[in-house]
Amino acid sequence: MPLPKAELHLHIEGTLEPELAFELAARNDVELPYAHTDALREAYRFEDLQTFLNLYYELMAVLRTERDFEDLADAYLARAAAQGVRHAEIFFDPQAHLARGVGMGTVVDGLWRALGRSQEKHGVSTRLIMCFLRDESAESAMETLEAAKPYLDRIAGIGLDSAEAGHPPAKFREVYEAAAALGLRRVAHAGEEGPPEYVTQALDVLGVERVDHGLRCMEDPELVARLVRDRIPLTLCPLSNVRLRAVDTLADHPLPAMLDAGLLCTRPCPAPVRPWAVRPAPGRRTGP
Repeated sequence: MPLPKAELHLHIEGTLEPELAFELAARNDVELPYAHTDALREAYRFEDLQTFLNLYYELMAVLRTERDFEDLADAYLARAAAQGVRHAEIFFDPQAHLARGVGMGTVVDGLWRALGRSQEKHGVSTRLIMCFLRDESAESAMETLEAAKPYLDRIAGIGLDSAEAGHPPAKFREVYEAAAALGLRRVAHAGEEGPPEYVTQALDVLGVERVDHGLRCMEDPELVARLVRDRIPLTLCPLSNVRLRAVDTLADHPLPAMLDAGLLCTRPCPAPVRPWAVRPAPGRRTGP
């Protein structure tokens, strides 16, 4: 039996396997610039975060309908359950879909068709986290939050992802304040490519409850001490860091030193998790 675990750092669009990508491309009459699945799989050799993001956004072209998003999520959940995942908090990137003419409802309703039955079908509880693309404008993020308001009964929190360098968290102060007023939980990617100051901004300006990545906090002893003292979770992704060249090899990864420092780093473990509760949309009730 695989070790029970929670998946707290998962981008659903990034779970698209080559076989499903070609299946959806054929379904939607989308031509992929790869001859076959092996050629696409070979493209998964990345030089850095940006080369990954280029492919990540390119493959989104096959996601057009609710059924596509349902199939994407259901395929991930089946694999996750087989690997012992019992709870998954799943990021999605609506701006990348809205820019292609795919509506917020298509994305959320499609994903929820899989997530809503996940506990019964796969034994995996889920929460959905809407991310803003940090290389887009703060105005675009605010428009995206507005578009999401009819779906807040299914969206547990917000996050911040995409290309980090040159896009500090402080840029999104107002949209995070607006999300907090709506009762949304708040996380953000920081300290993957960006400097330790980005982690500090995520805490002080955005008010995040946990930091995605955060490995560069080790360059700032005062920040490390604060993260330890306040028990701020860091959702580390060591294998991703190696694949995207944030570190050269797994042996070079700072995870062991981070654990030795007392940082609260997520990693596979049998400890129970306290998942976020899905909050009702304004004006709606889901219980007493």
